[in-house]
Amino acid sequence: MARIHSFKTSFTSGEVSSELSGRGDLTAYDNGAGKLRNIFVLPTGGIYRRAGLRYVDTQPGEGRLVAFEFNTEQVYLMVFREGAVDVYKDGVKETTIVDAPWTLAQTKSMVWVQSADTLLITHPDVKPKKITRDKAGTWSIADWKYFEEEEVIYQPFHKFADDEVTLAASATSGTVTLTASADLFDTTLHVGTRFRLQKKEVEITAVASATSATALVKVSLVGTAASKDFEEQSFSAVHGWPASVCFHQDRMVIGGSRDLPNRLWMSKSSDLFNFDLATGLDDEGIEFAILSDQVNAIRAVFSGRHLQVFTSGAEWMVTGEPLTPTNIQLKRQTRIGSPPDRTVRPCDVDGATVFVSRIGDELREFLYTDAEQAYRAGDLALLSRHMVNTPLDQDYDKTRRHLHIIMSDGNMSSLTLFRNEKVSAWSQQQTSGKFLSVALVGDDVYVMIERNGIFLIEVFDDSYHVDSGLKGTSETAKTLWSGLDHLEGQVVKVVANGAPVKDSTVVSGAVTLSEPANDVQIGLGYTHIVEPLPHTIMNPNGGTQGGRLRPVSFTFRVRDTSSLHLDVGNGLQDVPFKRFGTGFFDQPLAPFTGDKTVRAFGWRMGNVDPLWRIEQDTPSSFTLLSVASEVSLNG
Repeated sequence: MARIHSFKTSFTSGEVSSELSGRGDLTAYDNGAGKLRNIFVLPTGGIYRRAGLRYVDTQPGEGRLVAFEFNTEQVYLMVFREGAVDVYKDGVKETTIVDAPWTLAQTKSMVWVQSADTLLITHPDVKPKKITRDKAGTWSIADWKYFEEEEVIYQPFHKFADDEVTLAASATSGTVTLTASADLFDTTLHVGTRFRLQKKEVEITAVASATSATALVKVSLVGTAASKDFEEQSFSAVHGWPASVCFHQDRMVIGGSRDLPNRLWMSKSSDLFNFDLATGLDDEGIEFAILSDQVNAIRAVFSGRHLQVFTSGAEWMVTGEPLTPTNIQLKRQTRIGSPPDRTVRPCDVDGATVFVSRIGDELREFLYTDAEQAYRAGDLALLSRHMVNTPLDQDYDKTRRHLHIIMSDGNMSSLTLFRNEKVSAWSQQQTSGKFLSVALVGDDVYVMIERNGIFLIEVFDDSYHVDSGLKGTSETAKTLWSGLDHLEGQVVKVVANGAPVKDSTVVSGAVTLSEPANDVQIGLGYTHIVEPLPHTIMNPNGGTQGGRLRPVSFTFRVRDTSSLHLDVGNGLQDVPFKRFGTGFFDQPLAPFTGDKTVRAFGWRMGNVDPLWRIEQDTPSSFTLLSVASEVSLNG
């Protein structure tokens, strides 16, 4: 019988798939866990109970969260919902922007980019808008305005009709009649749009039929003869609006539209709303289509080391230093594809662009390699496939190195990424309800959650150990604490004067404690779970697979931990903390830092189950740095 000591000093592989249960030879197995729920992984290898969620506000319905950051002092959370946008500063609603054009369904596919005090927003079915905050603090929403000079609007144009179709004008100035050789005009949607006949602009004022329209000449036409040389504005209610947008090398880049899904437009340099192609000088506009052997509907454009284009079928790199009409190059890099039915914005993580693949259980890292002079798209969820379930939204917390991803099942997966130290660790966050959206605003991570049909805005707060929580203080100790209307009828956890007390039920927006307290923290409980992978130790008689194993003891190294609820084979039980002094004494509430050894008994057969398990909903701090195990083997 061999007695073996092993040490688990890192969780930097996070929760890995049960498919790895027989792969003890992998480094990911040594550094992984079987289950990490409501746990965050530290880049240094330890794990801790995730921060609680502080209640911010109740929303009238579901929405999408967007950050607006003008400077370090002007940082806002914007909530896009059906027909309106709510603006919050420091967790307090500042205003509501009414008459927003987006439906709830459209917010799922909208794309946005910020320039100074203006947020630009696109959706292929909605005229592009800009939301602006002026110096007086007033918020407004308006249409994009392309650069206009001498009656000419410098916006993108395209000929949607067949090449053989011609268009003729009845005169060269004033109000004219346009006659097409084939069906061309929409009787309602074309009114107000612009056409160019031999590079001269007219504006449609009325449509009589599919082949005849009335127009106002903006610049005198070349002649009245029918010509194939005509175009209409690329973006309109007829043919759809921009699908995606970003800024790159001081140009605004538009990627795709409803009827031109694979086309890219770039504005003039330093003139963001001027798309004049002119004669192709270096600073003038650029336009081209992505043509290849597969579907390439553009889903996102992203400014990284190069201009990156994410389509429904592949990923592309646009190069040129700087980008000009004569030196621009487009090269396909990988063939992964992005979801065609929703928009999950790519995130920059240490120079790599993390994007959601078209397949519902992959998260890819688009990273340029100097050796190959090309991009790769590694799968960050290869060993933790079960943690990715049709992502809906994501954002990256640079301070803590956590990428938070909202899944369609209502859970939120968190990925700790630190490439230099080869840290890629998944864990899953669960709450009473469903996570719907996430946004990093300054240093705070806000989420929208649906709880029992109520939509709430909450923010992760390290000082909270409950969800949807609120704090209260009173100079005079009291038992009745109110202001909890958003938790009406819920059983809540209570921390009173720094110590967890008996659960309470919210009645008429208040709870009544059994003992008076001066300060409280009240909210919904959540349970954190830590399970290791099955033990795999090789010995002279072979591995443990199919053999017998008896755990002897486990030593847990914890930091600032107030409670430990542990199962080592005889059921979950609270482990009391003790420390050295003149003697031993219990400290059940004060945070403890140090080693705690727990004895274990009983033989295990087959070794397919974890040897220990931590599970607790006590609203208190918990950090686990390492675990030392002593086991006896009997092959």
